[in-house]
Amino acid sequence: MESDTTIRRIKALQPGGTHHYSGGGASSSPSPQEGNQDAPPRWSGSSCGGNGQQHRGGGDRERKPGVGVSLLGEPLGALLVSVFIASLWALVQLSLRQLVIGTSTGDFNAVRARRHLEHITSVGPRPVGSPENEVLTVGYLLEQIRHVEAEVMVAGGPHRLSVDVQRPTGSFSIDFLGGFTSFYDGVTNVAVRLEPRGGASHLMLANCHFDTVANSPGASDDAVSCAVMLEVLHSMANLSTPLRHGVVFLFNGAEENVLQASHGFITQHPWAKQVRAFINLEAAGVGGPENPWLVQAYVQAAKHPFASVVGQEVFQSGIIPSDTDFRIYRDFGNIPGIDLAFIENGYIYHTKYDTPDRILTDSIQRAGCRHHHPRVSSPPPQGVVTTTPGCHHHHPRVSSSPPQGVIITTPGCHPHHPRVSSPPQGVIPTQGVTITTPGVSSPVGTFRHLVMSDELADSSEYRHGNMVFFDLLGVVVVAYPARVGTILNYLVAAATFCYLARKASRPGNGGGRYVRELACAAGVTVLSWVVTLLTVLMVALVVTLLGRSMFWYTHFYAAVGLYGAAATGSTVLVHTLAKNIYYGGVRLVVLAELYFDGLCSAYVPMLMVAFPLAAKILLAGEFRRASGRYCVLYLLGLTLPYVHFMFLIWVVFEIFTPILGRSGTELPPELVLATLVTLATIFLSSFFAWAPCSRSPDGPRPKRVFVQHTTRTFHDLQGAVESRDSGLWVNSFDYTAMQYVTPFIPELDDSTRTECREDRPFCGYPWFLPVKFLSKKNWYLPAPEVAPSLPVEFALVSRKETARGTVKMTFRAKGPSHMSLYLMPHRGASLSSWSFGDGTPPFDLSGEYFVFYSHGLEAPAWTFWFEIQPPKDPDLSGPEGVVSVGVSSHHFFGPDQRTAQMDALLRRFPDWAFPSSWVSTYTMFRY
Repeated sequence: MESDTTIRRIKALQPGGTHHYSGGGASSSPSPQEGNQDAPPRWSGSSCGGNGQQHRGGGDRERKPGVGVSLLGEPLGALLVSVFIASLWALVQLSLRQLVIGTSTGDFNAVRARRHLEHITSVGPRPVGSPENEVLTVGYLLEQIRHVEAEVMVAGGPHRLSVDVQRPTGSFSIDFLGGFTSFYDGVTNVAVRLEPRGGASHLMLANCHFDTVANSPGASDDAVSCAVMLEVLHSMANLSTPLRHGVVFLFNGAEENVLQASHGFITQHPWAKQVRAFINLEAAGVGGPENPWLVQAYVQAAKHPFASVVGQEVFQSGIIPSDTDFRIYRDFGNIPGIDLAFIENGYIYHTKYDTPDRILTDSIQRAGCRHHHPRVSSPPPQGVVTTTPGCHHHHPRVSSSPPQGVIITTPGCHPHHPRVSSPPQGVIPTQGVTITTPGVSSPVGTFRHLVMSDELADSSEYRHGNMVFFDLLGVVVVAYPARVGTILNYLVAAATFCYLARKASRPGNGGGRYVRELACAAGVTVLSWVVTLLTVLMVALVVTLLGRSMFWYTHFYAAVGLYGAAATGSTVLVHTLAKNIYYGGVRLVVLAELYFDGLCSAYVPMLMVAFPLAAKILLAGEFRRASGRYCVLYLLGLTLPYVHFMFLIWVVFEIFTPILGRSGTELPPELVLATLVTLATIFLSSFFAWAPCSRSPDGPRPKRVFVQHTTRTFHDLQGAVESRDSGLWVNSFDYTAMQYVTPFIPELDDSTRTECREDRPFCGYPWFLPVKFLSKKNWYLPAPEVAPSLPVEFALVSRKETARGTVKMTFRAKGPSHMSLYLMPHRGASLSSWSFGDGTPPFDLSGEYFVFYSHGLEAPAWTFWFEIQPPKDPDLSGPEGVVSVGVSSHHFFGPDQRTAQMDALLRRFPDWAFPSSWVSTYTMFRY
């Protein structure tokens, strides 16, 4: 395909049979026929790379078809492409930096918000049930809210403020990690209702959480969001213009405990019935009901929107194990919403390094940067909406009629990432909208936009399907309904077909020759992709076998250097061989059926086709000369899609690279990262023809390790103690396991590796969450027994047979704020009902059931029951009885959290490791 190549090598057949090769800068001048792509040369031969000949003049030269001689030389062309890519990457990085910084608008005080952040984190980790969470933090929040309330009363403004401290109890099941059940008792919610003095029938919900995992101060997860919400509350309460609707600011105190507090609010609080939409200030989330107007609310309110529907569909696919309170409000409240998700610096997420000093005040200020515009109601637009935001950009508010709940992922100075210790993962059936932005995103403008909107009063009326949306450099957002996207996809496909059909219908042999060349070039392209992927995967396999897995974890660009070089080299090699054998150079983007319809992110391949096609058509005259000028203009035509694709690539690596440091011991990270680098290389080239951890104070990337000092007790069917032991149970959550730690702690070797006892619930170990399939490499070092001051009290209260032939067992348990219950029916037996959730145990392929329990500062004894259907034919080779019940306690705070033996082991870990540690117990009974 001579007209689709800008860099070629000329292969001439001399009379004596000697082949000479010259670059595109050959001095011979082309004939009129050579310079005209539409005048087909005389050609014979039909096979790809066959001995077809082109006869000109006296037939003294034979060469491959349609190769012009006034082409850009390969070295200069390669340099031009390299400079083009490097320049655009620099532009992307510059844009990302501006997205982190905000400028004051006068009504949001980032300095005051920082004071809130530092005060909340000053008490240290805040696990549910701890005095730090339930007393100190709650007390500070109430104190600041009372200050705002007093200001409102003194000023006599148009708003009123109500405060309610809720301590709900409840239970629900979710499909996180295969599905498990959560039970909570007396967790804390601090709810603030801001509304006009005359009251409000419709409310918008703003949500953050102030609790943390054990051993982390949780500055970014999620104290900074609560600090921002306090300042937003202060700002909105002092507005002189009354709000159209009300706002509920929910400071929830039990998100890390599998989203318990948000469930308690949305299912039990009286204000919840009036909530019409929500904004969740947290980490990466998924999905949402079909409410496209939320996209427009964010787009029009944010100064620097960083948004892509691709991120939304990636989260919905279940590839990324993450969820937030967004899931609860959507599934249990059926409410549309926006999830602000931070995706940068996930290396320090849930570690001791998540401190306030890593969050810039300027980044916090971004939360207050918003659009200023009058509110104008207008009908929903049906076409493409392009919004160019600015902090003081005045424009009317336009109601739109596009997609479904909104997720806004926010890369910035905050390590919010998908987590193993927070809820549901798996495929989300309903769709949402994902919008990504660095820094603390822009909730102030979005809050005000929503509470002044007409749509909030009846959000169900605006559910009109999905929307396609994406930004360019955080300056321009393009958004249009998915149905318009489908039309655009088909139009581009039709235009491409017409373009190819026109060239294939040349008179004489030109059309047939073009089709053969196109097929050969497509084959070369696909072959290069396959060879590149296989080559890089082989390199990754070698790295893994050499024991150097995750060598790139501290310096990511080392992976780009190794795998990127292998990918680029493989691609260039295949195309160079193809050029020498034939002449290659035809590029064809092969689109799957998803390109035409079904996915909103189909706009990506559409852009990959539309822009090159448009550039070729517009430069048709210049293309006949195939000069360096054409190459420059062609690259300029690709600038916009290329910049956007680089943004997407950056987001992918920002999300996945840190996750590989906590993805368990079973998933080889080299293969995952090598595949991502290869796909990025293939993607970026599609337009053209050719010690793992660190504690650096500036950017720590620690190795995550979990250490529990535990005592295990196992009872037989008669209740007698069958066995008892104590030890330090060590888990690693990355593929290298203890490979790099063993030189510091030699005992962590194969001799102390644990074995999973299949006859015991969850292998007989105190799993805090059901993640045993993620980490199958564990170590158990003998140690003295633990003696917590609040031991678990567990007893069978009653046992009786029912008329249905089942056995109903009732239990009572009392212990610390965090406990895990494990149920394992024996072979042939099955659970039929229980007292949790909706009363039906979720189906579990592994045959085990996990119940997560927590309570607030104080709680009565936990009473529960279940019914089990005994087996018809008992398995004599298995354990006695019909069910094994295990219960574990987890002491995350206070004097019970530490032991001298555990502290001694922790001191032996290298400084680049972060061992999260606590005391636990495990007790098992047979019934």
